[in-house]
Amino acid sequence: MRSRYSRIVAAAAMFFLLVGAGSGQNATRITLEQAVDLALAHNHSLKASRTLILQNQAQEITANLRPNPSLVFDTQFIPFFSPQDFSGDNLNNNQQFDLGIGYLFERGHKRQRRLQAARDQTAVTRAQVADAERTLAFNVGQQFVGVLLADSTLQFALDDLKGFQQTVDIAEAQLKAGYIGEGDYLKIKLQLLQFQTDVSSARLAKKQALVGLRGLLGYNAVPAGFDVVGDLEYQPIKGNLEDLQVRALRERPDFRAAELGITAAQSQILLAKANAKVDVNGTYDFTHVSGENTASIFASFDLPFFNRNQGEIARTGYALTQAQEQQQSASDTVLSDVANAFEAVRSNEEVVQLYTSGYLKQAQDSRDISEYAYKRGAASLLDYLDAERSYRSVQLAYRQALASYMTALEQLKEAEGTRNLP
Repeated sequence: MRSRYSRIVAAAAMFFLLVGAGSGQNATRITLEQAVDLALAHNHSLKASRTLILQNQAQEITANLRPNPSLVFDTQFIPFFSPQDFSGDNLNNNQQFDLGIGYLFERGHKRQRRLQAARDQTAVTRAQVADAERTLAFNVGQQFVGVLLADSTLQFALDDLKGFQQTVDIAEAQLKAGYIGEGDYLKIKLQLLQFQTDVSSARLAKKQALVGLRGLLGYNAVPAGFDVVGDLEYQPIKGNLEDLQVRALRERPDFRAAELGITAAQSQILLAKANAKVDVNGTYDFTHVSGENTASIFASFDLPFFNRNQGEIARTGYALTQAQEQQQSASDTVLSDVANAFEAVRSNEEVVQLYTSGYLKQAQDSRDISEYAYKRGAASLLDYLDAERSYRSVQLAYRQALASYMTALEQLKEAEGTRNLP
């Protein structure tokens, strides 16, 4: 827990540095891990969840409180209807005064059992909050990859527009020189509209992705004009499925919460058995009557003929069975999550390798050859435009494949419960 809060403090310090940097000419730019740290420090939903830990700690204080003692005072035989009898002798000889103090003696270590049950529930809540942090980190990672994809698509659209604009300029010069007809020139000119539309759509997609990321980080965590640092890239993992599953069972906070739930259920059983013990009410009384001072000691307790807390003891026993089954279910969920995420990574890895093994170069070469041939009259305009569309389609699909692979890595990190994969 200490390391998590140290990360939050570091993220807060980084935030002020980022804001200071953002006040200059360059926009604030953050990496993926910086984005995760900022979200853990500033996300309001997570902050609300963390208050559950403080609430449980307050309940620990309540559970550890001792019963309050009781103070009793009474006076009897006051001569309200005979005022003439109000005298010192009358008060001393005829009236009775009682002063008593009582205390509830709890048996069966009830207070200790209450405190331990409250502490165990706090431990469960702390693990559940850590699981909320795990989920938030995945959402930030997924959205960050979405921003990288939108940025890469935008840069490609701008470069493609710039390159095709040169083709339009060359076609215009050829039209004026009489090398091509007006019909071919208009077809090329109209094709420019698609490139311009792609740029506009890519700009919108990036802005929307940044808005979504800022919502996860917290609007106060980054300035409005922030951007991200990073590229779509392929980073292979080295671990095997079995090792990842073992690490997940050790690292996943939701599985740890399920394990702690068993401990909390056992504490509830001990508390229920302690509550079955009969408490004793003890009272010490001082009495003054007829000029004499006396003391009395009283004790009272219930006779456990009927209520021995049988129902609560039975209920907590079933609750323990429920917690044990939930722990087994959580174990199955962890193993399944890791297996699914691992297969998703491998599948997306195969797709990425298909593109890098030759399809990207082939699409580039096909476009370049068609462009070269068209400009020299050896290929038709339709062949050139078709090669251009194929090239763009392959490039965009490759970027999408990289984004899918990086998203699958984020899913594997979430499934394993750690940000560091082997």
